[in-house]
Amino acid sequence: MNAVRGIFIAALILTGCAQPTVPDGDAGYAPVTIMTFNVENLFDTRDDPGKDDSTYLPLKTKQNDVHRARCNELPVERWRDQCLNYDWNNVALEIKLSAVARAILQANEGRGPDIVALQEVENINVLEQLRNGFLSTARYNKAVLVEGDDARGIDVAFLSRLPLVGEPVLHPVAHPDFDDRLKDTRGILEATFRLPDGSLLTGYAVHFPAPFHPRAMREQAYRRLHELRDSLPPGRPAFAAGDFNTTAAENTQFKMFTRLVLPSWELAHRNGCGGCPGTYYYPPNDSWSFLDLILWSRPQRGEKATWRIAPGSAQLVNKAPGQTSPAGTPQRFELPAGTGISDHWPLMVAIEKRR
Repeated sequence: MNAVRGIFIAALILTGCAQPTVPDGDAGYAPVTIMTFNVENLFDTRDDPGKDDSTYLPLKTKQNDVHRARCNELPVERWRDQCLNYDWNNVALEIKLSAVARAILQANEGRGPDIVALQEVENINVLEQLRNGFLSTARYNKAVLVEGDDARGIDVAFLSRLPLVGEPVLHPVAHPDFDDRLKDTRGILEATFRLPDGSLLTGYAVHFPAPFHPRAMREQAYRRLHELRDSLPPGRPAFAAGDFNTTAAENTQFKMFTRLVLPSWELAHRNGCGGCPGTYYYPPNDSWSFLDLILWSRPQRGEKATWRIAPGSAQLVNKAPGQTSPAGTPQRFELPAGTGISDHWPLMVAIEKRR
């Protein structure tokens, strides 16, 4: 374990000269930075009852016919191989935790963003292990995660230095025409934080249905997000961040952002990240997409915005060692080598108080 932590510290030093920075505040308050990061399968090493976490267990626990039969039911060869052969032990988990922390801490001169919306986190235990261990220097408050019903057990969550106000709520997203697919969906996590000026900021962490599911499921998730946003008190600053799973091809063909985002939200990556290829690369189609988005709520009619996206502040956070492949694409985490971090790049933006 000490060796892993030593490598982690050295990697942070190496990325020090390439850390993303944010602009100065516009009205006497420091900007607040928000990141979204799909950390790709952040599981602990224990079997969670009722969840299909068979891949992410120590190899010594997999040597039985029941486990092998479960793995052989998986439809993709790579998934079957991982389920059978991944040795997800404490050492592997430490390497994964250090890699995720390395990606987060490259922002804000080693402190990480003020708020991180996370996807693909198994439970509060592994997130607290990350927060109290490799992310301890970020001084995040207790993790925000409400256990959902996804069959694999992956959840959405927040880490934040801003104080939490009230209790977080996980809102279900109904898919009445796709009951057989509900096990592969996540709810929308709502949490409210106190901004530096004392006002409240509501955030939504999301992980919409994957691209292989019908488009109608993602459209319903967008509509549910709009309903939640519209239920907030007038004038409340709000954002949504996460893996929206809307490919560039789907957006081009069906105008997803134009129809389902832009009437109520700003797309943060259009404010400074114009030259960014995307957050996710799909090799079979040689295509980039902004699957990962940060949305900033537009003021409703008659409202005056008190906070805004800091002009030009959107950026990819992808300079940590091991984060990018030789081909210039996100480098997913692999065992047994322990290389890579995630198949998604984090996206970050700053918000600032208006004068």
